[in-house]
Amino acid sequence: MGVERKFVQDGLTKAMINEYFTKQLERAGYGGMVMNRTPMGTQITLLAEKPGMVIGKGGKTIQRLTRDMSYLFNVDNPQIEVQEVKIPELNAQMMANRLANALERGWYFRKAGHNMLRRIMESGALGCQIIISGKLTGPRSRISKMVDGYIKHAGKPAEELVDTGYAMAVKKLGAIGCCVRIVPPGTILPGKFHMLKETAPVAPEVAGPEAKESIKEVVEKAPKKKKAEMTNIRQVGSIWEHRHDDMDWHPMSRPHDTPAASKPEEVVEAESTKEIEVTDAIPAETVAGTAAQPEGETQVSEQTRINNDVEEHKHEGYDYWHPSKRVHKVEGDDE
Repeated sequence: MGVERKFVQDGLTKAMINEYFTKQLERAGYGGMVMNRTPMGTQITLLAEKPGMVIGKGGKTIQRLTRDMSYLFNVDNPQIEVQEVKIPELNAQMMANRLANALERGWYFRKAGHNMLRRIMESGALGCQIIISGKLTGPRSRISKMVDGYIKHAGKPAEELVDTGYAMAVKKLGAIGCCVRIVPPGTILPGKFHMLKETAPVAPEVAGPEAKESIKEVVEKAPKKKKAEMTNIRQVGSIWEHRHDDMDWHPMSRPHDTPAASKPEEVVEAESTKEIEVTDAIPAETVAGTAAQPEGETQVSEQTRINNDVEEHKHEGYDYWHPSKRVHKVEGDDE
């Protein structure tokens, strides 16, 4: 026998064995089988909802199944094991058998299919598909599909990740096929990914007295500089004025005398506040030259002071001080 013929024959034998177990273990809740070839023989694992009914009283049922595997299907040294299915709603073959039984009892196909779909999804399945085909409501055959969740339809993931079960309901009008496909919970689906949260790198901690302060701590501890407030400057119209020492407001464009050597604060304060008469502080010649009044006018009293070694005075009716050496214009003198 060629290799291709052998593979085809093995597949046919496996399908016949599965159909045999489906008929013999229908009441036990048959849920599929797993067949493996070993050097000691052929190991067959049966999945059932009620393992006790598969084993039988004193093991009679399982012994009968083992003999049938040898005589009917020519299986070499068969060894049958039974495993219990804890959650029948996640087994596709069991759900297909239940759906077929419900249709045989007279349930409406759409009600039976949606009830079965809801029970499967509530059990935690990632996806489910139920296909019912046959004479459902009339003489003509039709197909009804019910899908919920994520299901793979083609490719290798559809063969490996999706559990498939098939059963047949025999009614008066004809046979109705029930196909159930389930994606069990915990299945790693292809193409699914998760976003990782970005974490900031943690700087190594330096212990001991030699630990250096970070730049942020140094900046926070540094004293804040106060902004200089311009309290001695103002703008009158388009002219900027300022004042300093004991002088009143005057234009900033006025030339200032260079300050002389600094004196003790007490002496400067005393001289700035001291008011003397013209004849006591200034020589007679200077007074005669700077404070001369024209004939027929009364002499105007003046106040004098010494500011930075410069003699200044101000006239009555004026609020600003000016050097005494300034040449005064006499009223009536046009030239």
